[in-house]
Amino acid sequence: MTTTLSPQQMMRELEPLVAKAMDRHLAQAGEWFPHEFVPYEAGRNYLHEPWQPSDSTLPDIAKIAIELNLLTEDNLPYYTVALTEGFGKTEAWGAWVRRWTAEEGRHSILLRDYLVVTRGIDPVALERNRMDMVQRGWYPEFPHLGPLDGVAYTTLQELATRISHRNTGTVTNDETALKVLQRIATDENLHYLFYRELGDHALGLAPSDMMLAIRRQVLGFAMPGADMPGFRDRAKAMAVAGVYNFRIHHDQILHRVLVKHWKIDQLEGLTDEAKQARDDVLAHMAKLDRVASKLDERGEPVEGRVVGAPD
Repeated sequence: MTTTLSPQQMMRELEPLVAKAMDRHLAQAGEWFPHEFVPYEAGRNYLHEPWQPSDSTLPDIAKIAIELNLLTEDNLPYYTVALTEGFGKTEAWGAWVRRWTAEEGRHSILLRDYLVVTRGIDPVALERNRMDMVQRGWYPEFPHLGPLDGVAYTTLQELATRISHRNTGTVTNDETALKVLQRIATDENLHYLFYRELGDHALGLAPSDMMLAIRRQVLGFAMPGADMPGFRDRAKAMAVAGVYNFRIHHDQILHRVLVKHWKIDQLEGLTDEAKQARDDVLAHMAKLDRVASKLDERGEPVEGRVVGAPD
């Protein structure tokens, strides 16, 4: 089955589902408050007691992972612009992007307050890195490619973010940090489910076009903030610790979304170009599967294209 829908027509076709999915999201997300998760009683005046490395009880890998997670959350203005440009400002799409922005902003508030109150990392270094991140900015490439690329990318990215937060919680050895990260991961999972449902519908409307978008986003996938200073070293440490690595990327992201849920291997009615796109994606995944153990042993981070990874 082919389609002649323009990007604008595709967004209009998806809009009723966006409205329904947002209503369901709001019912499931509930209401929660960052201050309920931060142990303010542990706070001390930094002017009277400057930060010392011994103040932090977090393992080094937890410091690295939580800070990296926070810095990518702080990139929020650029994500919002990308989503607005990619999906438009119509009633349902606009309402979703604004709600999503508010929720992601809350994640930044909670992570930063937790780190500052508990003296988890050097607050001066953290603030400098946050300022640098926002001034540098990281802008996703999908807006100029169309809404289907946006749906494909955000589905994969929201799931990757959920897993990264969840796994970060497990390496903190801190009950409060675990609760903070689990709370954020719960939101990210709801965001993932929102976009995954749009992907289901898009595959029904225009399977060939969606398959082409999937190929672009899978083969070019990169974690947000990949160009920030020190990203590779931090991501490498997280890969070694099992927070996020190629094995996770293959098994828990690509296979879960593309094969288990979207069932791209069973799609029918594809154009020849879309069939080739599917073959490319499945070949890419097979290669990732073969090399994941080797790459993870070396602590290689998921940085983007891995087509040239060694067999």
